[in-house]
Amino acid sequence: MPRSERDPLGEFSVPDEAYYGIQTARAVANFPISGLRAYADLVTATILIKKAAAIANASLGRLDQRIADAIVAAADEVLGGSLRDQFVVDVYQAGAGTSHNMNANEVLANRAAELLGGKRGEYSAVHPNDHVNMGQSTNDVFPTATRLALLLGHRALVESARALAASFDRKATQFASVLKVGRTHLQDAVPMTLGQEFGGYAACIARGGDDVEHASEQLLELNLGATAVGTGLNAGDDYTARAVENLERFTGIDVRPAANRFRVTQSMGDVLAYSGAMRRLAVEVGKVASDLRLLSMGPRAGLGEIVLPSVQPGSSIMPGKVNPSVAEMVNMVCFQVIGCDTTVCAAAEAGQLELNVMMPVIAWNALHSSTILRQAMTTLRTRCVDGIEADAERTRELLDRSTAVATALSPYIGYAKTADIAKESVKTGRPIRDLVLERGLLDAARLDEVLSADAMTRPGIPGGGEHKK
Repeated sequence: MPRSERDPLGEFSVPDEAYYGIQTARAVANFPISGLRAYADLVTATILIKKAAAIANASLGRLDQRIADAIVAAADEVLGGSLRDQFVVDVYQAGAGTSHNMNANEVLANRAAELLGGKRGEYSAVHPNDHVNMGQSTNDVFPTATRLALLLGHRALVESARALAASFDRKATQFASVLKVGRTHLQDAVPMTLGQEFGGYAACIARGGDDVEHASEQLLELNLGATAVGTGLNAGDDYTARAVENLERFTGIDVRPAANRFRVTQSMGDVLAYSGAMRRLAVEVGKVASDLRLLSMGPRAGLGEIVLPSVQPGSSIMPGKVNPSVAEMVNMVCFQVIGCDTTVCAAAEAGQLELNVMMPVIAWNALHSSTILRQAMTTLRTRCVDGIEADAERTRELLDRSTAVATALSPYIGYAKTADIAKESVKTGRPIRDLVLERGLLDAARLDEVLSADAMTRPGIPGGGEHKK
């Protein structure tokens, strides 16, 4: 049988077994939208805030120590993994995250009441608003929880990016002597090594990870204690200092009170900056994943310069076909991260006056990006990049067929003559070297130095003397 609870709107039924209360039940009824729930890190961050606030209020003599201890004990149960199924509000909910905040308040109040010998739904011992939410507003709890949740997952995200970059670096060393033709505009370009190409991939991903690292610094400023609009009504600087110190102690993260509480209450720009950094990282990773697909294309009728690990059959109709499945997955994840960032951007711009009420969709999309991007990079590393092999014979075959090596002739015979030779080579299929010798433009020994593919992979003018061994 459901129990009946009362709020300022009247009575409403709540499942008897539920630890949440009437305001959460109303939100469940009002917003049957997606079936998506708050990310685990957002729940963790919110509960940490409630724990930090209870300890701060008790230390200031505002909250009875017995009640504070019960709230902290209930919070520790949730942080330990209990009652997670009681956070039931849809991602798409009332603005600002009031429903999410009250969900946390009610779960902690009901569990704390039980610990004190009371019953769920009877809030005389521990009240969701008066005790659990003391000195707080949704308008400072939810922005703080969003920032803290992103920070909780931040280190793993950056480490995943750096581990992926390191894997590409190892491959760059492994492939350092594999000569190949470079490509621009999807057309043949001058020679390079596969190691140089992979070294570029490593640097791109590392730089993207660095951007995420730098952007995280903006998330360290918390508006906890700002309450409704930033003034700190019903909170105070003493409470703010203690509550934020508690969060720092709980998490080991160097969070601090916002220099301007009004800014952090009004704006989600810092979260947007972090989302934008994740988008940049996703773009870098997605581009590399696309390149891996191109370089492995074939195996007979494409480039086929690298061999990706086989992870699953590639076709329900073509036996033996193997696709670049991991790289394809990574592309899809990166597209999703870009889409999430677009949502974060639109929602961040939609803030009005003293508050951005679109915070729930901002939080979910930013946390979704962080989660799937981290997992995708880890999977790309362990199930693809670590096992990539080069087909050095194929890369050399394609290099030898390319006319782009003629570029090295320009310092010696000029652009116009070089272009004419390259055109004739394409038209007739005759080697560049034969055409140069036939026209008497360079002697054989000098020409061998100038057309050295290995020399072309290093700075300088091939045959100019600085690369002679």
